Amino acid sequence: GPDGGGGKGAGGGRKLPTCAEHDLENYSMYCVSCRSPVCYQCLEEGKHSKHDVKALGAMWKQHKAQLSQALNGISDKAKEAKEFLVQLKNLLQQIQENGLDYEACLVAQCDALVDALTRQKAKLLTKVTKEREHKLKVVWDQINHCTLKLRQSTGLMEYCLEVIKENDPSGFLQISDALIKRVQVSQEQWVKGALEPKVSAEFDLTLDSEPLLQSIHQLDFIQMKFPVSVPPVPLLQLEKCCTRNNSVTLAWRMPPLSHNPVEGYILELDDGDGGQFREVYVGKETLCTIDGLHFNSTYNARVKAFNSSGIGPYSKTVILQTSDVAWFTFDPSSAHRDIVLSNDNQTATCNSYDDRVVLGTAAFSKGVHYWELHVDRYDNHPDPAFGIARINVVKDMMLGKDDKAWAMYVDNNRSWFMHCNSHTNRTEGGVSKGATVGVLLDLNKHNLTFYINGQQQGPPAFENLEGVFMPALSLNRNVQVNLPQSSPTYP
Repeated sequence: GPDGGGGKGAGGGRKLPTCAEHDLENYSMYCVSCRSPVCYQCLEEGKHSKHDVKALGAMWKQHKAQLSQALNGISDKAKEAKEFLVQLKNLLQQIQENGLDYEACLVAQCDALVDALTRQKAKLLTKVTKEREHKLKVVWDQINHCTLKLRQSTGLMEYCLEVIKENDPSGFLQISDALIKRVQVSQEQWVKGALEPKVSAEFDLTLDSEPLLQSIHQLDFIQMKFPVSVPPVPLLQLEKCCTRNNSVTLAWRMPPLSHNPVEGYILELDDGDGGQFREVYVGKETLCTIDGLHFNSTYNARVKAFNSSGIGPYSKTVILQTSDVAWFTFDPSSAHRDIVLSNDNQTATCNSYDDRVVLGTAAFSKGVHYWELHVDRYDNHPDPAFGIARINVVKDMMLGKDDKAWAMYVDNNRSWFMHCNSHTNRTEGGVSKGATVGVLLDLNKHNLTFYINGQQQGPPAFENLEGVFMPALSLNRNVQVNLPQSSPTYP
């Protein structure tokens, strides 16, 4: 560079600064008390003997580190300031957009008021018109009636005057009685009130517009500070809502720029058959998985938020379809400790000579379900048992010995059905290595049927099955069973 220091260090292109008091000495130390660099000779002279003096290079590095740390701090603040500026600019845009929205809303509200007033004016004008037409009709009726009576009376008067002019007494007396009666009758027709208007020219219609005018003059915005009210409608995140087997997962969030606090959410699900909604989750999470639902069912779900002010409105309803056919593996969390699982929990065996129980990860409560198990290893004629069980089945003995399981146990020649340790329906035909055992659980008919190598094994094994059941298996170390990866077809 122009100063001759281009790219070189402090000792290369420029001269080290020397002590202001000792020209021949370079600064080598730093007096912390005086906050100034000093040379070796300054220290020899004793000016800084009682001061805290440290090596110049160490203090240089220390102060550089402090400056860097301070720079990092101000850099963070600068970054926050930039983000804040972006936020403010976004706020400008939001204020502009919200201002236009509020203006449009105000115009619409005022126009609605004007429209309502116009419609009411038309109704009131109709009432005035009807009242006017009624009064006019009454007066015209009186005019016509009075004109007719006046014409009749005038004619009678003219006739009577002509009769009075007659000079024939006998002729006059012959008709005078009748004329007198006619005149009296005619006079009686002009009863009291007959010559008074039936209606007045005044309209007895008074419009009290003062309260409305006061309301219009008092029309103003409500308090601008938003009081804490119930939360708004949550938004279901459909891209995150899904089903797996007989489980559904739902996700939701609150709308942006929501000012009202949220203390928690209430998730509701129907029964999968168009029935009533029920609460399945209450809490602060915005993601929830519900297990143990019916297979091949359509569920409706909705969510609402709540806070100290109350419960907000429901979200839109999302429709979720559970799987037609169960896909499951063996469940390591509930299996007996002697059970050995492998192949992603699709293969089961045992390290004990005693029978041990393992359950599947699916649970069934309605519908028709069929699954198959492949016998991969079969040594020394053991009796594996296949079937269904409750979640709390006894795990340390053969499946079907307690009242929590319904099973078929089978050797290489024959099979039996077993529940509550009751053995029934001995049937010829057993299993060997490579055999396939099928289990058909029909909860529409509430029965259980078994198959070996695609052929039904005996009659339907159990009837009147109600509740929630899980696939179950018991075996010992002489047997290894595998769940096929592809869904089997119904027999």
